[in-house]
Amino acid sequence: MSIRLRLTLIYTAILVLTLALFGGALYVSQDRRTLSIVEQDLRDTSGKMIVAWTRFHATAPRALPWSLARPGDRVAVAPEDIGRYGAGAWQALRLTVQGAEARDVVVLLDPEGNPMPRAGDSDAATVFFPISDNGMRAIAAGRGSVEITDDDGVRWLTLSRPVVLNDTDIGILQIARPLADRDRAIHALRVTLTTEIALVSILAFGAGWALSGAALRPIQRITETAEQIGETQDLSARVEHRGPNDEVGKLAKTFNGMLARLDAAYQQIEHALQVQRDFVADVSHELRTPLTTIRGNLALLQRTPAPPDAVSADIIGDLAEESARLSRMVTDLLALARADAGQQLPVQPLSIGDIAADVCRQTRVLAPDRVITCECPEGIAAAANPDALKQTLLILMDNAITHGQGEIRLEVVESDAGVTIRVQDSGPGMDEALQDRIFDRFYRGDASRSTPGFGLGLSIAKSLVEAQGGTIVGTSEVGVGSTFTVTLPATEI
Repeated sequence: MSIRLRLTLIYTAILVLTLALFGGALYVSQDRRTLSIVEQDLRDTSGKMIVAWTRFHATAPRALPWSLARPGDRVAVAPEDIGRYGAGAWQALRLTVQGAEARDVVVLLDPEGNPMPRAGDSDAATVFFPISDNGMRAIAAGRGSVEITDDDGVRWLTLSRPVVLNDTDIGILQIARPLADRDRAIHALRVTLTTEIALVSILAFGAGWALSGAALRPIQRITETAEQIGETQDLSARVEHRGPNDEVGKLAKTFNGMLARLDAAYQQIEHALQVQRDFVADVSHELRTPLTTIRGNLALLQRTPAPPDAVSADIIGDLAEESARLSRMVTDLLALARADAGQQLPVQPLSIGDIAADVCRQTRVLAPDRVITCECPEGIAAAANPDALKQTLLILMDNAITHGQGEIRLEVVESDAGVTIRVQDSGPGMDEALQDRIFDRFYRGDASRSTPGFGLGLSIAKSLVEAQGGTIVGTSEVGVGSTFTVTLPATEI
């Protein structure tokens, strides 16, 4: 079952349940209210009749024998006396409430609940609703009895009230009203509510289906975009959402952000693979040259007759030089491999001035003909690894010796970012195209590769600085020179 269908069914079910509860409450309320209105009308009518009956009884020429008897005694009463009394009482009631007998059935009962005949009226009291035992107990308690009875499929609301004068039971007044009209109205209300709830449910289902479709349309577009990406492998595709920034809008925004991150990661992977391919090609190229030289020299040594001693000495010197070159290359590659493993170097608070001064001293030994200026104030400390930092600075100074001319300047300053170390040369500089690749492995700016080295120095320096939690950037201007800036976290010793 789709989410759209589930949402529609849930929405429709909630609406139907609400309407059913409201309709049921309305139906029960109307049922009770209309019944209470009929009951109250009967009580008002019966109250007037009881007043008329008691007035008649007070002025009657002859009291009924049961009204003179003691409680519990059985007194025989002549039928003609009862008939005369009933006729008189009925006449008094009719004069009091005109027209009540047209819609209601009024019956005069003796205290035991038997109908009281009326003299001269053979059809009197033909309709009579027996009072139940519970009703008789209620009448005996003075509360009266309200009951609903069924007579040939017609329901009647019957009210039976005791008639008492001077603590003497005169009789029971029973008044009944048919509930046919009221029942038809209640039935019509029930049919109307049921029909309207059914129609509203159908309309609600259609409206819910349309609304849920509109609300879930961005999710459908997300699904279509995901399918498109799966088929085309194009991570640049995005979900188009022009609606409000609600939950679905945030989902579309989050999905687009995820796609952007995946695209960036994919581009990084592609770049890494390309760098790896270039790395393998460069390693192969760099290794091929010394290996070719070694193989050629070994072949010369294996010739018969053997080459002269002077030639053999030159060959052995070349072999030693190329072997040392291979050893340095392998050492550099191992350093890069350790950096690629993501290992963080242990750092400690260091006096940067001491390390910088030591590097300057060694650099002056390597290049006695160059002007090397060092500005290393005391008291500047950074969190760094001593061996890695010294190797990094030596690489930068050697790079300045190899690729630049004139003065070399090493400066240590404190800044908001931390401790900054700058190595500046006065060489020819580089254009922007070359600056973008200065930290690439095996990359050398001169196309002829006439400069000594393997193009690994700056790559190793960058890896070492980042392994210490620092950063390194290089800037250059053609004809002015290059500057490499290392920034490390400041600390206190």
